[in-house]
Amino acid sequence: MAVDAESGLLDFQARQLAFDLKIPQKLFHDFTTLARQLVKVFVEMDASLVEVNPLIISKNGRLFAIDSKIVTDDNALFRHKDLAARPDHEATEIEKEAKAIGINYIGLDGDIGCMVNGAGLAMATLDTVKMAGGNAANFLDVGGGANVDQVTRAFQIILKDPKVKAVLVNIFGGIMKCDNIAAGVVEASKKVKLRVPLIVRLEGTRVEEGREILAKSGLKLQQAGSLWEAAQKAVAAAK
Repeated sequence: MAVDAESGLLDFQARQLAFDLKIPQKLFHDFTTLARQLVKVFVEMDASLVEVNPLIISKNGRLFAIDSKIVTDDNALFRHKDLAARPDHEATEIEKEAKAIGINYIGLDGDIGCMVNGAGLAMATLDTVKMAGGNAANFLDVGGGANVDQVTRAFQIILKDPKVKAVLVNIFGGIMKCDNIAAGVVEASKKVKLRVPLIVRLEGTRVEEGREILAKSGLKLQQAGSLWEAAQKAVAAAK
């Protein structure tokens, strides 16, 4: 059922939804009011999810929302200062630190720290590590315009997780060229005094120049020509 963001859930749509769910006639008003309010909350809160589960009819014939959840879009928090000011009770201290400096980080249960640029590339990296027989320790996206400072901070955040036994850097050089990325990785690695195996896979603009910088860096790192190769090397290094 398509809902217009400005008009909200129309009366006939709410009634149709009630008919489809076989809501008892005496609860039609309660249900349609709830349905319209849920849509209103979704739009006004810039939500990506508004969920009531379960919604029940009690033995005495009343409608109850037993549990509910609202997920808002972080990109719209500038319109919701009250929400932005609330502490995130579910995030770990590392996740809060990463958020404060503009890095997307989510801690996971594995032992391979992953640094990528782009959420899609991050998901592909996590999946490939899993296929290679390993498990990622985190989801970390430094963003499309990663610089030396961000890469350094990303390394520092990854290494705060004591489970990390190897670090896999998988970066695609588009806006930022691979040679600049490689120079950033080298400088950042020296700054944080990296003591776990480092595997780097670069792809994109000026990739050959980037690989040459890594090769001449003097760092004990392994390069990989593909994501699959990088994942295999990371899994082997972590063991």
